[in-house]
Amino acid sequence: MSEIKTLPILPLRDIVVFPHQPVPLFVGREKSVRALEEAMKAPGKQILLATQKDKDDDDPSPEAIYDVGVVASVLQLLKLPDGTVKVLVEGKARAGISKFTDQAEFYEAEVAFISEDGAASTEAEALSRAVVEQFENYVKLNKKVPPEALASMPQVDSPGELADRIASHLSVKISEKQNLLEIFNVVKRLEKVYALMEGEISVMQTEKKIRNRVKRQMEKTQREYYLNEQMKAIQRELGEQDDSRDELIELEKRIKKTKLSKEARTKADAELKK
Repeated sequence: MSEIKTLPILPLRDIVVFPHQPVPLFVGREKSVRALEEAMKAPGKQILLATQKDKDDDDPSPEAIYDVGVVASVLQLLKLPDGTVKVLVEGKARAGISKFTDQAEFYEAEVAFISEDGAASTEAEALSRAVVEQFENYVKLNKKVPPEALASMPQVDSPGELADRIASHLSVKISEKQNLLEIFNVVKRLEKVYALMEGEISVMQTEKKIRNRVKRQMEKTQREYYLNEQMKAIQRELGEQDDSRDELIELEKRIKKTKLSKEARTKADAELKK
């Protein structure tokens, strides 16, 4: 840890923001709005984004907020008619909370910037290539990741930034993302990102197999249902024809048994043939 600053803190409910990541947020809690207003007054408009441990906690204590977050710059801030605030922030650097201040109107703390290590090693370079290849496989299976996310990866020169950018797109638990944020060694972070993608890819491939199997079963069931309905319709049609034939035979017998004039019998036979 190196530089220390006193910054307002914005507790995040269900998201972990990484360095190099621009994120739009909707803020409604009074303390959080006040923290943003305080950040807008300072040079650089900096604020610490720190995830809270329980997303349903409306007023988390300092102990209920993870002590590693990201110092971010407030790029845009818009107050909405309902009192909430829409804000665009961009993560800049990891930082740890050293000590909360006595500020009561909003969360504020002394934060120490955290430097990463291992980024210049040949191992980090080799892992970066493997991670990008794995991310390609991940994007093919996870439709939630926009294609442009993959397109931008070859332009990222820093292994640490690469790990963070990919980490922000992973569909893993908040605790897993927080764990990634707290890995300051770049090689270990790349290894963790790779492992998480490998696990997610395995799960998504299994889900795809299950979906395909269920789809085939549904199609088979639908075909069988359609064929059964066709058979029922044919049987009903044949049944109706058989009933009509029986009625005609019975009617013909009655005509023969009944004493009719020649003219009446001719007329009855003509009607029967119809």
